[in-house]
Order: sequence, then C-alpha cells, then structure tokens
Amino acid sequence: MNLNSTSAPKNAVDDLGQHATARVVLIAAAAALGGFLFGFDTAVINGAVDAVRGNFGLDAGRIGFAVSCALLGSAVGAWYAGPLADRLGRVRSMQVAALFLAASALGAGLVSSVGSLIFWRLIGGVGVGMASVIAPTYIAEVSPAQVRGRLGSLQQLAIVLGIFAALLSDAWLAGSAGGASQPLWLGLAAWRWMFLVAVVPALIYGSLVLGVPESPRHLVAKGRLPEAREVLRKVLDIHNEAALDTKLQDIEQSLRSEYRPRLRDLRGPRLGLLPVVWVGILLSVFQQFVGINVIFYYSNTLWHSVGFSEADSFSITVATSVVNVLVTLVAIALVDRIGRKPLLVIGSAGMAVTLGLMAWCFSLATGSGENLSLPTPWNYVALVAANAYVVFFGMSWGPMVWVLLGEMFPNRIRAIALAVAASAQWLANFAITATFPALAQVGLSFAYGLYALFALISLVFVVMSVRETKGMELEDMRG
Repeated sequence: MNLNSTSAPKNAVDDLGQHATARVVLIAAAAALGGFLFGFDTAVINGAVDAVRGNFGLDAGRIGFAVSCALLGSAVGAWYAGPLADRLGRVRSMQVAALFLAASALGAGLVSSVGSLIFWRLIGGVGVGMASVIAPTYIAEVSPAQVRGRLGSLQQLAIVLGIFAALLSDAWLAGSAGGASQPLWLGLAAWRWMFLVAVVPALIYGSLVLGVPESPRHLVAKGRLPEAREVLRKVLDIHNEAALDTKLQDIEQSLRSEYRPRLRDLRGPRLGLLPVVWVGILLSVFQQFVGINVIFYYSNTLWHSVGFSEADSFSITVATSVVNVLVTLVAIALVDRIGRKPLLVIGSAGMAVTLGLMAWCFSLATGSGENLSLPTPWNYVALVAANAYVVFFGMSWGPMVWVLLGEMFPNRIRAIALAVAASAQWLANFAITATFPALAQVGLSFAYGLYALFALISLVFVVMSVRETKGMELEDMRG
C-alpha cells in the first residue's frame, strides 16, 4: 500500500519514517555486536597462523585450510540463518549464534590436534554466518528509512572493531608471552589464549540480545499485530495511531502474498534467479574477491615475510585495523548523504589503483620463501598502499555491501535472499583465503595483481547493475 493512499495525516507518516530515537540506536547497536564477534572470530587467527603452523607442522595448503575452514562453516550458517530467523524470530536466532561462537572459542583454545581446531573453527564459522545474515536483517527492519543506512553501517563498524580488538588482543598476548608460541597463563601457549578470550564477547552478545524487541516485520508475518504495533511505538517513539496503522498496513501488504519464502521464490526469468538476487550475490562475491581478508588474516605473516620483525608486524596489523575503524566512521557519516552507489564506485576505483601499486611493489621483492625481502623504499610504499587500500575498502565495500544486503530485497524474500547472498560471500571468502598461501608462493605480485583486476571488474558491475536505495522504505523494494 502506498503511504499516500491512506487517510493518515501526511506529517504523521513522515514523522514515522524520520524519527530516530536513542532506543532504536541502542537496539541496533546491540544487534550489531554480532558483527563484533564476526570480526573478532574471523581475524583472531591472524596472530596465531605462524604458531599453529609450527605447532602442528603444517604446509602451505594445510595452514590455508586451517585458517579458512571457518568460512565454510560461515557459509552453512548463513544459508540456514534465513529460514531459522523466519521460524524462531530474529532475536532467538541471534542468541543461538552467540552459543555457537562461545563454544567455538572455548574448543579452539583447548585443541590437541589440527583436526580438532578445524572442527571448532567450523562451529564458530556457523555462528559467524548466522550473525552475518540476521544482524543486518534485524537492523534494517527496526530502523527508520532516513537513517537506516547509518544504523545498518553499525554492523560493519562492529565488524571492524571486532577485527581491531582481535588483532590488538593477539599483539598483547604474544607480547606478554614473548611470542605467540610461548606459554602464558595456566601453561597454555599465547595462541590458545587468542581463541579463548573470544568467549567473553560471545557471552556479552548473548546477554544483550535478550533485551531487544523482536522485529516488527517478523511479528506482523506471524500475525502478532498488537506486539508489532507496540514495538513500532517504542522504537520510533510514535504515538500517532493513524501513522502506526499506516505502517502496519504497509508491512502487511508487502508480506501478505508470500510470507514463508523458499528458494523457488528467488527464481527469475533469466539465469535462474531474480535480477536483484544476482546483484546481491555479485556484491557479496566482489567484496571478497578484492582480497580484503588477506590483509586481516595473513598480514602478520605477510609483513614478517618481507623483512619486518614479528613485533613490528603485529604493530603494523593493529595500525591497519585502526585505519579500518576510522574510515568506517567516515562511511557511516556519508552513507545517507551521498548514497550507497557513489561510495561503491569510489571504493572500487581506489582499490584497483592501490592493489595495482602493491602488486608493482612486490614485483620488486628479492629472494624467496623465508628469505623473501622487499627493499627500501618499496617496503614502505607497499605499506602505505596497503593502508590506502583499506581506506578505500573501509569507506565503501566494507559497510555498503552489508547495508545493501539488509535493505535491497523485497520483504517477501529478504531473509532467504540475504542468506543466499551471504553464503556466496562466505564461499568467496573461503576461496580467497584458502588460496592465498599457494598464490603467495607463486608470487605476491601475482596475487595482488589478481585482486586489482577483480576491483576493476567490480567498478564496471556497480556502474551497470547496482541500484541506489538511499531513503527508500523497505516496503518499496522490488525484485
């Protein structure tokens, strides 16, 4: 139903879309804490890579899989998160994700074999995948349209804060022990504590989401209209009954035809899927194919391999994560002002240039394997280019993809379409992360040149296929 077709006063309807209360910000922030765990759980392996490799005697292929296996679990978690969120509700599903993440952190820290490590990393990946789908869906469904981009960006802000916390924690633990493989507390090596500390934020997340209300769109879909009305009243601080009636009617209208989405609902006339689903999938794939997680999963090993000390490598990695946090704040400030698409275009162009520069720098490296080195000044040029690359990613593809995935799909297919897109993202992440050690053996120049090519292709894709969603109501999204 169009808002103008109701008898509700226009100013009341406008107030409903524009009013962002402190309550809705706090609710969105609590949900976004799942993103913090997403970032922490996936990045914490960075500081442990060399220690795990040495402890279990792993070659490049096996350490690549040990690092990336969590991403396969994430693909599974993302795939089933949509149906689970539709069945149990968004809030209960976030609690289930928190349990997976807490169990994984405890198990990974106490493993006795690489097989056990892979198992617990898979379990944690399931929790991460669930959080990656449910949090942006929930935030989009409780947020007013005019600030939905900024609130949706809280997910990415939480992710980068989680990455920062994981890398800072890794550096502190390794420094306290005198190395990641050295014993720390209770006779456990520092790399084990890198995993164990993740239990704390997982329990905090599970506790906080106990206090957030269920999504009003989920409540309407379940026929629980009085509860949905009360949630809308509280989170938007609106007391005009006509405006609430209009919003409930809009939600009902958008959900009435098909509430329980299935994969068949995503079918389209061309290439088997609706065009909007393909756009979501490709957004997810390109976000990973530009190689961002190589920086956050392997940067310690990368900088150590080209001549920086272990301590300096940890410091560089933490500094890069700080840059990532700061530029995400910039993205939050800009997303509802200049829009999603322009930021994606700027990001793709910037990443193509900076990745190309990194490829050029590494083409000048000398030696191989543990004797690889990058001569001065090219080691510092590569360092600046890497951080510039993080700037362009952090202000664009990092937050914008999650914002778009949370809002671009029609209500009737949002959960299942987001699950498909997020699963594609995790599979793409796995492909990039698992193959990097082997690509690095071929040559770092080749690896970063490949990522630069994908950044260039992503630019063409955004210009031709991505639609701007700034200021649109979720009920107005079309497939």
